[in-house]
Amino acid sequence: MKVEQNKMVSVDYKLTVDGQIADQSQPGQPLQFIAGMGMLLPKFEEAIMGKEPGESVSFTLEAKDGYGEVIAEAIVELPKTVFMMDGKVAEEILFVGSQIPMSTAEGQHMMGIVKEVKEESVMMDFNHPMAGKTLNFDVTVVDVRDVQPEDLASQGCGCGSCGGDCGDHECGDGCDCGGCH
Repeated sequence: MKVEQNKMVSVDYKLTVDGQIADQSQPGQPLQFIAGMGMLLPKFEEAIMGKEPGESVSFTLEAKDGYGEVIAEAIVELPKTVFMMDGKVAEEILFVGSQIPMSTAEGQHMMGIVKEVKEESVMMDFNHPMAGKTLNFDVTVVDVRDVQPEDLASQGCGCGSCGGDCGDHECGDGCDCGGCH
């Protein structure tokens, strides 16, 4: 069976960025997804469409086809008072490279990475960690099969606001992923 829309696909993969392995599937634990559901980068899925189990493909995604370019406006300086917990600044989380989950005034959740800690403020980067990067993939299709009802329940929407389980919200209820079932 070939990889095509609405099939359950299992792949082993290795992602290399700047000559270093950035992510990879673990032995015996392939990445599983339903093709065409928007769970993965569109160009990733496009690269494996039509492949059969055992087939491998290597491909490169430029930033525009991956996680986008770095957006300068997404790097902001915030006063340290934003990081107050129990009446004091949580200094233990304020170090370069620290990933801090935050919310906007409108309740939108996002992850920020500390870029610089100053005396009274913190430079935070809210770009995706892979923004601006060229992504090099080596992918082997492990399995392709028809989707089963239990597969749909386990996929979730991938938006991050529900931990991969859409059962606790509906599309439009804080979820802009477009992938809820």
